[in-house]
Amino acid sequence: MNPNFRLERNAHGHLVHIAANGDRSENCIPVRAFPIGAPDEGVSLMGTDGHELAWIDRLSALADAPRRLIEDELAQREFTPAIRRIRSVSTYATPTTWDVETDRGDTRLVLEVEENIRRLDGGALLVADDRGVHFLIRDRFALDKASRRMLERFL
Repeated sequence: MNPNFRLERNAHGHLVHIAANGDRSENCIPVRAFPIGAPDEGVSLMGTDGHELAWIDRLSALADAPRRLIEDELAQREFTPAIRRIRSVSTYATPTTWDVETDRGDTRLVLEVEENIRRLDGGALLVADDRGVHFLIRDRFALDKASRRMLERFL
């Protein structure tokens, strides 16, 4: 795939979109259409005015250089630790504090209400804590038995 634009970083490290006609848009922001369900599909490059500069059907179809720029930018903006294991919960009534192991290290989260656990396709769950951080459970059925047992009390 050869997109109708180029990407580069400016002197401040911000992403710059260069259209086919040479117009430059400083500080563009990539936004995934489906960040959890289809992270490789549907990425929009947005200008500072909120208008779409370019649409990318598949990140994997881009050449290495622009794909890496977009992936680096997305990694800086997106913070969704994946829960690997639930070590303990303080109580089975909300609000409750969970001690969890994530792909970013061990942490505690406070689940204010059970409605802050959202079911996604394929057994995935998205858990929002009291600070607004979203934690992903990629496949609740793949968790260890103890984690599944604690989690089931909240579903």
